[in-house]
Amino acid sequence: MKAPRSLEVRLALAIGLGVTLFWITAATITANILRNEMNEVFDSALEETAQRILPLAVLDIVGREEQGLTQRIATLRRHNEYFTYVVRDAQGRVLLKSHDADESVFPPYQGMGFRDSATHRLYYDAALQETVTIAVAEPLEHRAAVARKMQGALALPLLIMIPLSLVAIFGAVRLSFRSVRRLRTDLAARSAQDLSAVAETGLPGEVAPIAAAANQLLLRLKEAFEAERSFTANAAHELRNPIAGAIAQAQRLQVETTDRQAAQRAADIEVTLKRLARLSEKLMQLARAEGGRLRGDRPADLCPILRLIVADFERAGATNRLDLNLPSEPVLSDIDPDAFGILCRNLIENALRHGKPDTPVAITLGADGRLLVTNEGPVIPAEILARLTSRFERAAISGEGSGLGLAIVRTIAERAGGSLVLRSPSTGHGTGFEAVVTLPTGA
Repeated sequence: MKAPRSLEVRLALAIGLGVTLFWITAATITANILRNEMNEVFDSALEETAQRILPLAVLDIVGREEQGLTQRIATLRRHNEYFTYVVRDAQGRVLLKSHDADESVFPPYQGMGFRDSATHRLYYDAALQETVTIAVAEPLEHRAAVARKMQGALALPLLIMIPLSLVAIFGAVRLSFRSVRRLRTDLAARSAQDLSAVAETGLPGEVAPIAAAANQLLLRLKEAFEAERSFTANAAHELRNPIAGAIAQAQRLQVETTDRQAAQRAADIEVTLKRLARLSEKLMQLARAEGGRLRGDRPADLCPILRLIVADFERAGATNRLDLNLPSEPVLSDIDPDAFGILCRNLIENALRHGKPDTPVAITLGADGRLLVTNEGPVIPAEILARLTSRFERAAISGEGSGLGLAIVRTIAERAGGSLVLRSPSTGHGTGFEAVVTLPTGA
């Protein structure tokens, strides 16, 4: 049998089993002590009966006119006779016996004292130089019956006390573990984004250090995430300036040189630097998505953020290509606004880059937190569609892009408690591509 995993159940079972064994052992020892005391009392009663009856029997026998006559003592009323006796002379003849005595259970006299037969406990005594003897017998079954009643009297309280003790033990253990269960529930309810400290008050001395260590770990994680977030922002800024400077120098070289080959090489350098700039930005976004805290402490409306991002794309040259649909009421979510902005930018960039030119890109944000970005284009095979959220994976229909956009979207969505679903063809159409992101919502 496999031991239960719960420490609470293990402790309760161990204490309950120990108490049960203690009760049973104590009852057994008590029963043995009482049995010995009972035997002493019954033996004393046998001896006392013999010593009381024998003098009276001697007087009766000596005063008889006819010797050797057996006399049975009559009973006044019917009753259970547990002690029976027989008085014999030196020749073994029965001179006197109790009314219910059976002579066959009384062995011949062999000296004063106690003897045991197969069925009776006997005491022998004698008078007149052992010419008159008496044997008093008690059935062993009588003693066994009394012992059983005594054991039953001891066992009956145990049948009540042991279950009550077990219930009390389980209740006490469960009550003692209440603070531990609260700590367990608090930790289990935490999401990957909740790094706030757990309550340390009210915990027993054995568990309080665990809560303190957990809080220290959460604090170190929070500091590490904040440091990584700060590094990501600073690194992106520091990389952006040198690359922008190099691009400017390449563009200036194209203007100033009269050598066509040098100008072409400068143009190639510019293209490469721009691609490096985009790749470095995507890598910083991916690092931000994988290491940063993507859920905030309070919800914010996602509609103004999405509206601002779409306006940025329109100013950059995507005019009349973006069809934005927003609900009339606010869409509240605790997703980090920066992370949501990165997610939206990558989805829109992907749709504009890989969608059919001069066709609109539909962007729809539902009140339930579902963001749909749809573009026209050829149907993407299912085996390629399944790999598009991997890093540096590009669709076969186009070699442009870094191959990180959808990987960043998937990482942000999953780490924020949402999901990303890709479909091709798009819903209700025979062609096109559709990305559906489900975001956490709630006031």
